[in-house]
Formats: sequence, C-alpha cells, structure tokens
Amino acid sequence: MDALLTHDSIRDATVTDAAACAAIYAPYVTDTSITFELDPPSEEEMARRITEAQRHHAWIVMEDEEGVLGYAYGGTFRTRAAYRRTCEVSVYLEHGRRRRGAGRALYSALMPRLAARGMHTAIACMTLPNDASLGLHRTMGFEDVGIMRRVGHKHDAWHDVAWAQLDLTPAP
Repeated sequence: MDALLTHDSIRDATVTDAAACAAIYAPYVTDTSITFELDPPSEEEMARRITEAQRHHAWIVMEDEEGVLGYAYGGTFRTRAAYRRTCEVSVYLEHGRRRRGAGRALYSALMPRLAARGMHTAIACMTLPNDASLGLHRTMGFEDVGIMRRVGHKHDAWHDVAWAQLDLTPAP
C-alpha cells in the first residue's frame, strides 16, 4: 500500500514545521488562484498561523523520510460568536504529491481532531475551476452548498468560489 494512504506519517504540526509549510504553500500563492492570498506568508507568519490553529482547531502535517510533504488545518470560519463551532478547512500538498491519497489521508486525520475540539461543521472554500479539490471534498462527504460568482480577482482574472460543508457530529 502506498505510504501516503496510511496515517502513520501524520502528526500534529508544531512551529518547527512552519518553514516547510510556507515552502509548500508559496507556489499556490504565486502561481495559482487556488488561494486568494497575493503574497506568500513568511516562516514567522506561518508559525503564528500554526500556533493559532492549534489553540482552538487543529493543524496537521504529513511527512516522509525527506520531511513534510503536505498539511491540513481547520481555522476560524467567521469571527461572530454563533459560528464558534464551525471551522474552515484547507489542505495543501507539495506539487507532484496530489491525486495519490495524501489529501484524503490528511482530511481523515483532521476531521476527528476538529470534532474532538467541539467543532460541529467543517466548511471548504474552493476557487473554480478545481476538479481535484471538488473531487476530494465530495469523496470526503462534503455537500456542495453554493457558488459565489466572480468574487475574487487574482492574476488579472475574476474567479468563482464553491462552498461545501461537512457535518462533523452525528445527527441527534
């Protein structure tokens, strides 16, 4: 079995993973519209984000013998108090590591951590087109809930955003 399909190499992130996470994320920022950030975060900023996510949500990394090859995290969905049990989730992998099960493995490890921290719903926001991300989220049980048209402008183009959600708790 491909090592990417196991949970053996997945662990909670620490600030020592910040440089690796920043390096994985930077090409998504500079070369794609997958994220709407315009400037890659520094190692220090990534360490701050990891610390913040670990306070109330979760941030995990997948690694092999060469180091971190991907990460996933949950963070604040909205700042208003009534949203406190809803989180927004993301997953990022080194280029060349996609479509091999790593995203599924990371999300499979992330969602129980979020539920254990009291999260009720996970929200995913995906720039379109992005068949790989849509497929991952649907495979993980996320339900499509809507598309916002032309809401992000990056690389001289307007982009649509799809929203999906996953219930993290059993129905009453």
